[in-house]
Amino acid sequence: MRTRITLALRLIAMGTLAYFLATGFRAGWQRDETDFPNYYTAAVLVRKGAPLRKFYDWTWFAREMGKAGLGTRVGAYTPQTPLTMLPMIGLARFSLQRAKQVWLVCNLFFLAGTLWMLSRVTRRPPEHLWLFMFCGYSALYANFLLGQYYVFLLFLLTLTLYLLHRGQTATAGLVTGATFALKLYGGPYLVYFVATRRWKAAAAATIAIVAAAGLAVWLFGWPDVQYYALQILPRSLEGGAVDPFNVRNQTMPTLLGVLLLREPLLNPNPLWNAPAVYFFLRAFFSIAVVLLAYLGVGGESDVWSDFGWFVIAALLMSTNISSYTFVIILLPFVLLLDRNRPLRSAYLALSCAALTFPLHLAKLFPKLWLLLALFVVFGWARWRKLPAKTLALAATMVVAASGLSAWRQMRSYEDEPGRHAEQMSVSETSLFSSYPAVTAAGIFFQSMDADQYVVRWQHGDQVEEIRLDGNAFQPMPLSDGSIAIEQAENGVSTMVRFDPATRKLIPTDDPVPTNERTSATSPDGKWLAYTTEERGGQHLWLRNMASGHSVQLGGGNCDSSWPAWELDSQALVFASDCGRAVGLPALYRARVPEHIGH
Repeated sequence: MRTRITLALRLIAMGTLAYFLATGFRAGWQRDETDFPNYYTAAVLVRKGAPLRKFYDWTWFAREMGKAGLGTRVGAYTPQTPLTMLPMIGLARFSLQRAKQVWLVCNLFFLAGTLWMLSRVTRRPPEHLWLFMFCGYSALYANFLLGQYYVFLLFLLTLTLYLLHRGQTATAGLVTGATFALKLYGGPYLVYFVATRRWKAAAAATIAIVAAAGLAVWLFGWPDVQYYALQILPRSLEGGAVDPFNVRNQTMPTLLGVLLLREPLLNPNPLWNAPAVYFFLRAFFSIAVVLLAYLGVGGESDVWSDFGWFVIAALLMSTNISSYTFVIILLPFVLLLDRNRPLRSAYLALSCAALTFPLHLAKLFPKLWLLLALFVVFGWARWRKLPAKTLALAATMVVAASGLSAWRQMRSYEDEPGRHAEQMSVSETSLFSSYPAVTAAGIFFQSMDADQYVVRWQHGDQVEEIRLDGNAFQPMPLSDGSIAIEQAENGVSTMVRFDPATRKLIPTDDPVPTNERTSATSPDGKWLAYTTEERGGQHLWLRNMASGHSVQLGGGNCDSSWPAWELDSQALVFASDCGRAVGLPALYRARVPEHIGH
């Protein structure tokens, strides 16, 4: 009887594998989809020696995607680390689809290696593990369709576990450090190594992280790596990666932002506009998860369930989650299975399916609550063993640290343009509004559509779209009243002119501008608006040319730039990504302060 069951399970496993190859793998093999082009373009840019800082500029990156032969796309490298593209550099010598096909084949080997290592650790047959993983079919499908990174990440996390199982703690630490350098998910395992007194692993992970930082500095230079560390990384960890109010991003920062933080276009009607409460709860949640995970491991708990539980904690702390991310959850679910507790196994299988299948009722954040429930269910028995004094001290530390963090965040928040300037409702559907050009006919600005960049024209209560064959970048006013627009198509940039009177596009031989507008003098010559590079980002200032007195219009831990004056010199239009995602700004209008210069 047992032999027949084993044979049946093997046949089912072979059938499901064949189905996956015929669907997910085949779709990824044949279709050119994002997100692989983002990694591919970054790898091409590394081979060219391009500056890392520019990778995080959405407009510049879109131009480079065109030059890499990827057509007209809306792509970005945010919020990747300086070394995320490293495994792709060897693939950048192939065409896009060939490189993706090679990557997909590599992912099959990564998946097979993951199953083999888990089989060795758990002593379960690979076909049994595959059947459980097949419960996460949707996440696997998304990874292969999009050419994503997370099967590789699953392999690295499993390799860390396997090396610990073999007693090779130092090597496990090196793998963890490398994982952190590539995608940050190895970070929580430094806490795990310290909590379980695996000092060799912790030291090796630290060495690997330092070595990776040295490699990044060698590739890109210290200023660019410092820019990532001081500006991109902090905002990514705070949830400002793509769209901080998109409910499909099932994370706690997104939920708290939707409930407690007003953003005029992206989140105009929160349940309660309470930024101080938002900053406190966001910090409280992250710090509490780290501290509870630290306190919950070690002692008499099983090493493999500890490891799996930390994967759940890492996902719970993540600020950027998509459907393909949940392929990582397959690792802790396999480690937490218990032959003697069938109800637990059934609970894990159902949770796996719920987390990895397509999202429904996103506004209720079901995947976040399920992930939090898993963290609590498998942590409760651990925390019950802790002394009451330890829990009380931990709670005090979390509250104190969260209060300090909220205080610092509020100081930055008060300096942001949203507290002193009016956000312009120029487009309710776009994440990106920048490069304003003010003319007598209205305001022109670059915006983002679903599949390309366009220029929009606001005049009166109307907003018109100017769509070109290719991406439309950086409109600029000309002396004759027309607007010059950069047209980027098939990797080549040319200029066209748009006449507001006739609404006609006219080809021109004008050179494509290469300089960013960092300052602008008012039409009456009395004021200078300029940007400065500061620790928190690009900040916008206004100077009285007669007195030399300056006042800040846009501060905070974010970027405000590209100033353009209204024709009467009474107000300034500029772009700022404060309160939004990194590099995805909105337009603001600030009147000249009456007191400046007195």
